[in-house]
Amino acid sequence: MHDLAGQLLKTIRKHDSIRAGDRLAVAVSGVADSVALLCLLLELKAELGIVVSVAHVNHKLRGDESDQDARFVGELANQHGLELHTTEAPIAGNASGIEAAARELRYKFFRQLVGEGRAAKIATAHTLDDQAETVLLRMFRGTGIRGLSGIHPRIAVEAVGKQGLRGGEVVRPLLGFRRASLLDYLRECAQSWREDSSNRDDAFLRNRMRHRLLPIILEEFGDGAIQHMGELAEIARGEEEHWHDRHIEVHPEARAQIPGAAQTRQAASLQVRALLALSLAARRRFVRGWLEAHAPEVRISFRLIEKVLDLARESAGVGALGKRLELSGGRRLRSGRQELFLEMNLVGAGDTPDYEYVLAVPGVLKVAELGTSIEACVVQPAAVAEVDRGQLLDLGRMPKQVVIRNWRAGDRFWPAHTVEEKKVKELLSDRQATGTEKKLWPVAVAEGCGIVWLRGFPVPSAFRAPAATPKAIWIREITAMM
Repeated sequence: MHDLAGQLLKTIRKHDSIRAGDRLAVAVSGVADSVALLCLLLELKAELGIVVSVAHVNHKLRGDESDQDARFVGELANQHGLELHTTEAPIAGNASGIEAAARELRYKFFRQLVGEGRAAKIATAHTLDDQAETVLLRMFRGTGIRGLSGIHPRIAVEAVGKQGLRGGEVVRPLLGFRRASLLDYLRECAQSWREDSSNRDDAFLRNRMRHRLLPIILEEFGDGAIQHMGELAEIARGEEEHWHDRHIEVHPEARAQIPGAAQTRQAASLQVRALLALSLAARRRFVRGWLEAHAPEVRISFRLIEKVLDLARESAGVGALGKRLELSGGRRLRSGRQELFLEMNLVGAGDTPDYEYVLAVPGVLKVAELGTSIEACVVQPAAVAEVDRGQLLDLGRMPKQVVIRNWRAGDRFWPAHTVEEKKVKELLSDRQATGTEKKLWPVAVAEGCGIVWLRGFPVPSAFRAPAATPKAIWIREITAMM
């Protein structure tokens, strides 16, 4: 057994990535790394007790050269008496999108092999050099701990076949091995391989990284830099696993049950107090996960997460109601009292129709135009947070129902502790509300009283609940759609 094969055997057993009885398809492109992986696993086949086959995808990117790669892989499989799984998956496009498209097509083929029962695991030849390149690329493009975890040694794949849902894995047993050692191994074994001319094409960002930047890094810091970047990826993966397994507040599958992460068909909300009670690291992870769950079309970055946290801190104070943060994908965040609302921004204000509904007191009403509900509930003032007590209305002065509608031209409102009554239009302008948000801003109108409630503002002094009253009416926006 070659020394490199012995090292690989130790790695496989350490991580328990390949087990006796596994039907393992080795992804072979024909280039050195993939050929070395196949040869090493063939050395270990009896020791591991596995069934080995070969998988090859021809993307037709280099014309006859790609076809020659396919013939080479076919001959290699035939030489060793191995089953060959092959497909053609042509790609058209520019360099910026080819790599991602090719990867997607390969993994589609891998899932097909799993679904058809032709393989339980797929082995790919990603090396320590690939890992270092990936970590560097993600750092420069902008990433967090999740991105620094780089290429994972194992990923689960699922596919539906004739026998129903099947589960499998893609394994990367060479992630701890340098590319140079694999080349030395092939030369010692007198095993040929194919050269991919596209690996010399600097139109691809990864190639520019490999041919221009990495040589400078290696010259300045030595070969140990590659190992250190691989170790950083391992540390990051451990951190991710810890947060995922041990911290319920940021666990993707449990997030829907966490207080303060409500969702509706058209909107989602985030309770600011629950968010700010977390540590800074947990806040950042929670915001990322919350946005991923409720607005997957939004491009998430460190700067965006910090802006969301800034808005949350402002919402926890006074005077931030109605502030908004525009997101990509037609979304925005709006600050409420101790709450952030994630909303769609689909239409212009001029296209937005008026709305008007009757709300029983007490009662709750769905307002489809807002993507939320308005509730009028009877509360004990002492049980309401002090910051919200300015929203409480005198139970004795409220009728059995109020009208909930968007404000109209000419509407006026007099918030408590202000000098005089003002036009609603002016009050909203002072809050920097514009467009659809401003047009749809809700008010509550009580018969014989006029507007008694304007979202985000203290209720008028004339209708405010007395300080010592045992019960009061609280009109508020909630996110539970009926």
